[in-house]
Amino acid sequence: MTLTFRTSFLTTLLLWAVVINSLAQTAATSVTASAPRTAAIMSRWEKQITPENAWREYPRPQMVRQQWQNLNGMWEYAITSRTAPMPTSFSGQILVPFAVESTLSKVTKSLMPDQRLWYRRNVTIPRDWNGQRVLLHFGAVDYECSLWVNGGLVGSHTGGSDAFTFDVTDYLKDGQNQLVLGVTDPTSTGEQPRGKQLLSPRGIWYTPVSGIWQTVWMEPVPKPRYIEEVRITPQVDSGRIKVEVLLDQSVTDPTMAIRITALDGNQTISTALVRSGRVAYLNVANRNGGPPKLWTPDSPFLYNIRTELVTVKDPFEGTPNNRRPRRNDAEQTAYASATVNGNPLDVVTGYFAMRKIVIGPGPVANQPVLLLNNKFVFQNGPLDQGWWPAGLLTPPSEEAMAFEIDFLKKSGFNMLRKHIKIEPERYYYLCDKLGIMVWQDMPSGFLEGQNENPGDQAEPIRRSKGKEQFELELRRMMNQLHNHPSIVTWVVHNEGWGQYENKRLADWVKGMDPSRVINGVSGWNDRNSGDFYDIHTYEEEPRPAAAKSDRVIVIGEFGGIGWPVQGHLWNPEMRNWGYQTYQSAEEVLKAYQKKYAKIVEYYQTNALSAAVYTQTTDVEGEVNGLLTYDREVVKIPVETLRQIHAPLFK
Repeated sequence: MTLTFRTSFLTTLLLWAVVINSLAQTAATSVTASAPRTAAIMSRWEKQITPENAWREYPRPQMVRQQWQNLNGMWEYAITSRTAPMPTSFSGQILVPFAVESTLSKVTKSLMPDQRLWYRRNVTIPRDWNGQRVLLHFGAVDYECSLWVNGGLVGSHTGGSDAFTFDVTDYLKDGQNQLVLGVTDPTSTGEQPRGKQLLSPRGIWYTPVSGIWQTVWMEPVPKPRYIEEVRITPQVDSGRIKVEVLLDQSVTDPTMAIRITALDGNQTISTALVRSGRVAYLNVANRNGGPPKLWTPDSPFLYNIRTELVTVKDPFEGTPNNRRPRRNDAEQTAYASATVNGNPLDVVTGYFAMRKIVIGPGPVANQPVLLLNNKFVFQNGPLDQGWWPAGLLTPPSEEAMAFEIDFLKKSGFNMLRKHIKIEPERYYYLCDKLGIMVWQDMPSGFLEGQNENPGDQAEPIRRSKGKEQFELELRRMMNQLHNHPSIVTWVVHNEGWGQYENKRLADWVKGMDPSRVINGVSGWNDRNSGDFYDIHTYEEEPRPAAAKSDRVIVIGEFGGIGWPVQGHLWNPEMRNWGYQTYQSAEEVLKAYQKKYAKIVEYYQTNALSAAVYTQTTDVEGEVNGLLTYDREVVKIPVETLRQIHAPLFK
């Protein structure tokens, strides 16, 4: 007999009680860790990984230089006591960029909070890089690390999800150069942003990720100055883009300028020449001189952009006392016609899109909605956690990421909520290119037992150190991902996980990036913050969100229909669970139709702006996915999903 579980609202609350009790038990026990599992299942892309093909793509698609060197592949590794000196001998080899706990790393070992993980490899600098500075880039290292080059300490970094760079020029020598990286990771014994990592994973908490987990690479940059950052903000209503170009150091030299060129394909549509350190504005029109081509999920048009550091004759040289105008527009006009001297000192290429996201009036009086390019577009997406059975937080390849996004698009989703994880930058490039909107969560961080219970209206007091680190990493995330048009929403807090001073943080995030909408807190403890009123509802029939005259209403999580598909389970011996668990495709489809019938009703009658279904894939013991964890079984046919979602776009 097939046993089927259907959870009521009370059962859902009991599930959350189990989760909270699990956290409390963890807080009360000494630090222990479950040994990482060798993946019993793998995606087809994970099975193809070798040291020679592991993440070979250029890692920074919005700021491309032609010369670079990929350092992914086999490194030496060792695990020592945290207090031990740098080892002289190493234990074996690890495949970078996969975390030490992952199967794809070829190590699959735990890193405890009292231990240090060491990496070592030799590199040779290409001869044609001579005379330039050399930058060493890390896509992400979890969590704290220090770098030595040829025995010299170059620097340190703290933060598990953001990219960072060391200038290693002064430490290099001819021939081979030795790189050594030492890494520590408190995982769930600290309150640092870490998402869903837990030393003893269970339930909704997953295997830890420590060490290098995104691409490592080097590139040469020119002396004495180079372009460090290009920040692009579309302004759809005025038909232009705002471009802020920053060099590696502030420059007072009036002969240094920035030339920016916007292109439709290979055709130049606009150009600007401004003094370095000044904001540039470029008008964007189509090839026939009409309004710009707008980015939408149905038509994700991307413009190209080229940014050059050049030298010019100072346009004010020879004027009385070399007097400069006090108004920036007058200076910009003068530089626009300045003469460029010779070849550019530095050149980077990238892309941008014309996209606007705001809240505004909708079909129901006094209930604002989400507007994409000034039109109400319902945002239908899954909760997307981005975990992989053999790679953990590291996707196996660009092809694998593109498969998932394509699957979601074909299924009638136009958005995804990237859940308390930051992806490699090429993931967002694919979202930009293929056309899917992204709600980007800030990874949660908190001490065990510090998070709130559902319905608790108090915010726990957080240590100053924890708040400082959370806000630093939040700012880094926003800065590094700013140019991606697919990202339409920043999510500050998820439920009560480490939530503190939510209203202040939501206002702060909006002040830093007024070009996007802000979800102050998704679920649980609403603080009247941001642009969203967001509820989580895991009942068999999602409950409606209350009307809000000053914010859009969204269902930030619902669904959770579980189906443990035999032969595709990460661990068949553990409790493989869903908020409602079924044992056949027919039952799953009926439950899905029932839930989405309510979402369509709320969209049509309550002006619901968005809904987030839990979730894209199964993850470890969670079997709530539309796909199994190995991405081999589609639990509801793509065309059926598309038909179910179709009424949301009428």
